[in-house]
Amino acid sequence: MRRVSIASASQLAADAGGFVADAGGNAVDAAIGAAICSMVTDPGIIAPGAGGFVTVWPSAGDPVVIDAYAEMPGRGLPSERFGKGGRDIIMTYGGATRTIVGYGSVATPGAFAGLSLAWERYGAMPWAELFGPAISAVENGFPLSSAAAEYLGHSHDLVFGWDPPSYDVIHHANGRHLSAGDPVLIPHLADSLRQLAEEGVGALYGGDLGARIAAGVEGHDGVLTLRDLVEYEAIVRTPITVDVDDWSIATNPAPAVGGATMAAMLLLMGIKGFDKWEAPDVARLVEVQSAVLTYRRSHLDELHDRSSEAVRLLELASVGDLSALLSAPSTAHTSTVDSDGLGCSVTVSAGYGSGAMVEGTGMWLNNSLGEMELHPGGFHGVTPGSRLVSNMAPTVARSRHGAVLAVGSPGADRITTAMSSVLVNFIHLGMSLSDSIDHARLHTEIFDGTPTVSYEPGIDVSGVSGFDLRRFPDLSMYFGGVQASLWDPLAGFFEYADSRRSGGVAHGG
Repeated sequence: MRRVSIASASQLAADAGGFVADAGGNAVDAAIGAAICSMVTDPGIIAPGAGGFVTVWPSAGDPVVIDAYAEMPGRGLPSERFGKGGRDIIMTYGGATRTIVGYGSVATPGAFAGLSLAWERYGAMPWAELFGPAISAVENGFPLSSAAAEYLGHSHDLVFGWDPPSYDVIHHANGRHLSAGDPVLIPHLADSLRQLAEEGVGALYGGDLGARIAAGVEGHDGVLTLRDLVEYEAIVRTPITVDVDDWSIATNPAPAVGGATMAAMLLLMGIKGFDKWEAPDVARLVEVQSAVLTYRRSHLDELHDRSSEAVRLLELASVGDLSALLSAPSTAHTSTVDSDGLGCSVTVSAGYGSGAMVEGTGMWLNNSLGEMELHPGGFHGVTPGSRLVSNMAPTVARSRHGAVLAVGSPGADRITTAMSSVLVNFIHLGMSLSDSIDHARLHTEIFDGTPTVSYEPGIDVSGVSGFDLRRFPDLSMYFGGVQASLWDPLAGFFEYADSRRSGGVAHGG
């Protein structure tokens, strides 16, 4: 019987993947089971009304990426319907995070469509059986994870306090929000999951469940319609592939921007010799991140011609041309590999959460239209039917001697810097997988209007100049939560979940 290794966003989700593997599932089945469980048992961190990407690399075949990210809704609606239903908020998460919540922030969710397509192409178990652990957890109630509790400390009032069904789930009768370990009970969610398990994803994309959600959103000034759900399709794309040392890396292509951004950082850090985490190397890393992220903001965040700009970014990165580049929450991840050599990497996101839960469904919805850093055209400034910009970069890599690594991270625009650092640590510097993930990280960003290097303790930033320095007191979930599973034909399995978030690992089969 095949063996499967799982690293996911919580121990509950990882165990769900292990349960599926024990029942005969492969790496893709286990990833789907874990992802479904994560989407419904990590409130605030993720939600069932999410979008996402699935990267799969079969042992004998080419890698693929299934694009199931959120779309701009509103097909057929008159222009006066747009621009409403949003609440502009600023949370203390990460220092200060501005976003828009409310029913108007809800984009067309694609996660279940993408998971279904991955199962159709690569799954080995009946679809309905993949939902078993999630339904059981929701029916019996589940403990709130520490990562979810930390996020709710920032968001429980502003994001989840305005909509009565949301408020009731995450608050005690005295108004205090749930703490880590408190039981979470979400009415009606198990029934919605059963519909998806028994009827397939058509229940959401045109069936009764989708009709109820669309009516609830439209009834509160949102623009998601039943037509948007009916016309939504997950798309199979050819991934970006780059070679670093002895590894080939497959990751998310355009129209997402995360894969190209991460790959460019990997190429640039490898070419110029990132040999250790000392002051000169750290200064080089800051230069690389700044150059790539500046190029991204200037050329990739707009919707037009993103594919050719991604190609241009990788061309410049492959020759180490920094000067040309400069001139030019909430998420959950699951990684699985199996002993057949199949690797699967799934990242799903609901943004920072809309706070919207349509009455009678138990399903929280995304606020992907409210992530303003990804919408330079403004709120509702995208043509209906367009795929939204995404930082997500679920990745599968293969070495020349046959090892397969599935890896990914949540963390908004920190995904690319977290992933590139971990892969450089593991592939280029030869660290163990656990040390690669546990190592301190930095992220170059614009904070309060100023170029800033935000970093965790343990990094020597004495060689960095031209940036404000923002030191975090401890390792922080702000810098992502990398989950990785590795299978080596000689050494066997190894998996690791980032200590920055309450991730978990499991085996099955």
